Amino acid sequence: MLLDYIKEYKKKTPTSAKLFSKSAKLHVNGVSHNIRFYEPYPFVVKKSAGKNLIDVDDNKYTDYWMGHWALILGHGPKTVKESLQKQIEKSWMYGTVNEQTIKLSELISKAVPVAEKIRYVTSGTEATMYAVRLARSVTGKKIIAKIDGGWHGYTSDLLKSVNWPFSESESSGIVNEEQIVSIPYNDLETSLSILKKHSKDLAGVIIEPVLGGGGCIPAESDYLKGIQEYCKKNNSLFILDEIVTGFRFRFGCLYPTMKLDPDIVTLGKIVGGGLSIGVMCGRKEIMEFADTTGKKKSERSYVGGGTFSANPASMVAGFSTLSELKNKKSIYSKINTIGEYARNELTKSFDGKVIVTGKGSLFMTHFARAGVDEIRNSADVAKCDISTLAKYHFKMIAHDGIFFLPGKLGAISNAHSKEDIKNIVLASEEFTC
Repeated sequence: MLLDYIKEYKKKTPTSAKLFSKSAKLHVNGVSHNIRFYEPYPFVVKKSAGKNLIDVDDNKYTDYWMGHWALILGHGPKTVKESLQKQIEKSWMYGTVNEQTIKLSELISKAVPVAEKIRYVTSGTEATMYAVRLARSVTGKKIIAKIDGGWHGYTSDLLKSVNWPFSESESSGIVNEEQIVSIPYNDLETSLSILKKHSKDLAGVIIEPVLGGGGCIPAESDYLKGIQEYCKKNNSLFILDEIVTGFRFRFGCLYPTMKLDPDIVTLGKIVGGGLSIGVMCGRKEIMEFADTTGKKKSERSYVGGGTFSANPASMVAGFSTLSELKNKKSIYSKINTIGEYARNELTKSFDGKVIVTGKGSLFMTHFARAGVDEIRNSADVAKCDISTLAKYHFKMIAHDGIFFLPGKLGAISNAHSKEDIKNIVLASEEFTC
């Protein structure tokens, strides 16, 4: 059956095949982000609009990857486009302080209570890299704890225990891995036991309130509270990575709804409005360690930014996106309702053969194997049939004009509707496991 879909895909995407062959000669594996490659080759996008991607062969796909889940308003929303056009007339790169940054920060700081001070970078990877550096500077300790299966970008400080089996090193070229320890998601007793073994040198714990890489698995409230309580008692920083979850489920972060009180929060994706961004924000007394004014090298945390950090184009796109979300909060009600509908209907359509995880407008279908009755962490995900999931997603790309990046969770935007979910359900009912 898969061979039939591959044949159908190749027939529909000949121009993509030719272009990707060229790309493979120029770029490592033909791509600039590892996860964007899938067999036999990814289609090449010509343009996008609303909920759709259109490839170079003029095939249209309803998109649920949505720019790595960043495009909550859809592709090319009018308000963001118009704001960018006005800014580009003035120029798109200053390399100096600009008013656009101040406006975006005012919006973020009012919506995210812990954001007493903010520093911008150009990717989520940079934001988490700086967050753990800051934690080490503030505490004078070295060890950072993260979650098994937790993804915080490609920074060497956190590239450990991302993929199953978690005990194997993720990459050559990584040093000082002993300064990163990993704990199991939603298993408080085991997690605390591991943290206590490293208590004297534990600088902080970085954790997502919803485990994105595992397929949008929500953290149990008592689990996060327990980790936070331990951090406070141990004088270790409690860092929340809300790069995926920030402004995804509500206007602001997820943590206030869970009665959490983090020291540092990282943001990205949605707050950039589709342009490159990373945000590290936190309590004033912690963030001030990044202030190099009048400090010795030993007294500061060198948290820079980069050439393109806080560029006016990203700031304007982010401000326009967040303003739209703030002024039209019904967007959240709409997309969260559609997300719940998707999870319920997909569970029904597979007649108990799958477990659909997610929250709000994010969802992921797992093909459960014998013995897997629930999914609480990435270890449970690893026990599911990952190859069937990839085939399922590819079938929808090749046959149904529905795009999920194979093996990754789906994101619903304001451009989607319940009718789109009905099409996924119909495509799912045709899929043979």
